[in-house]
Amino acid sequence: MNYKMLSDFADVKGGKRLPKGSQLTSTPTAHPYIRVRDLNVEKVLELLPTYEYVDDETQKTISRYIVNQGDVVISIVGTIGLVSIIGKSLDGANLTENCAKLVNIDGLNKDFLYYYLMSEDGQNAIKAATIGAVQAKLPLKNIQALPIPELPINEQCAIANTLSALDVRIATNAKINHHLEQQCFALYRHFFVEKAMPEWESGTISDFGDVVGGSTPSKAKPEYFTKHGIAWITPKDLSVNKSKFIARGADDVTELGLRNSSARLMPRGTVLFSSRAPIGYIAIASGEVCTNQGFKSIVPKQNIGTAFVYFFLKDNLEIIESMASGSTFKEVSGATMKGIPAVIPDTQTLTKFNEACAPMFEQQELLEQENAKLAGLRDTLLPRLMSGELSVDNL
Repeated sequence: MNYKMLSDFADVKGGKRLPKGSQLTSTPTAHPYIRVRDLNVEKVLELLPTYEYVDDETQKTISRYIVNQGDVVISIVGTIGLVSIIGKSLDGANLTENCAKLVNIDGLNKDFLYYYLMSEDGQNAIKAATIGAVQAKLPLKNIQALPIPELPINEQCAIANTLSALDVRIATNAKINHHLEQQCFALYRHFFVEKAMPEWESGTISDFGDVVGGSTPSKAKPEYFTKHGIAWITPKDLSVNKSKFIARGADDVTELGLRNSSARLMPRGTVLFSSRAPIGYIAIASGEVCTNQGFKSIVPKQNIGTAFVYFFLKDNLEIIESMASGSTFKEVSGATMKGIPAVIPDTQTLTKFNEACAPMFEQQELLEQENAKLAGLRDTLLPRLMSGELSVDNL
């Protein structure tokens, strides 16, 4: 396959640091400010409630550093290599100096460019172009020299359309799951907040089930780790995998590793709660798992149920975070987690709630599994389509 430099297809321009003394505001203005953390939420970047803004006075000094609908944006400092296409609602938004924009794109389908830059080949090219050991950075001149496959525009469009169709299905499934999550949470609030009974007993999280910590087997023993063994979850796994249900992380441990650590194997339905670095990632085990020491997980009692524990933690996250301690970094200890105040609802109400949530949880888990397969298919197809090994016409 032949390659050209990115500069043959587009101009590469940087963003702008806020002027000294200027501050972002959460109060919406006409000038949203795009940062690295905003990228790669979806392929097409649109304005979200999490965005912050610059005021009119600041805008006067950075007005040259805006993005327009259709520009391709890539992160160049911090988390390098995140890519998004600017959507209509962010037309005219300001861009941080930690990102670059690809503009005046000609002879290159923007969706195809996005998929290529996000592919394994594209990410490897970005990694090779990154410099700096302490503070890694992707210089603009190195972005200009990134290798881009030279394909006829009609082939680019056909490949992009095929991959976009998979992304549309993934996005549809994600929206369904979001609505199901809202319904379940509304039920939780109805049963246990709005209709809370004064006769319910006071207790703690330990009344909901076993609070279980985790452990890391010795990294000096390679025989303790494997790619296909016992599922072992770390907070980093939940930062990468945003799903509600999780089966395994990046690494598994062996039976020997599990035996030689204080990690404990927990059943399907366990609610995982990251207790440090950071506090508050919450997920549900879709099979037997163990975790590292960054968790205080809850194995629910049968009469309490997974759904109730999951939404209790979601609804009381701020309270739990406020009880964390530590000088170097905040952590929720096992004793603290067990002692978090809670009200214990009656069994009949809990059963009614868990039975109402069960089919929705089941559908969410199935849709997440489908999305994982679709994403894997999308990532596998791109290099095979570019190389000609597969033809779009035959798919």
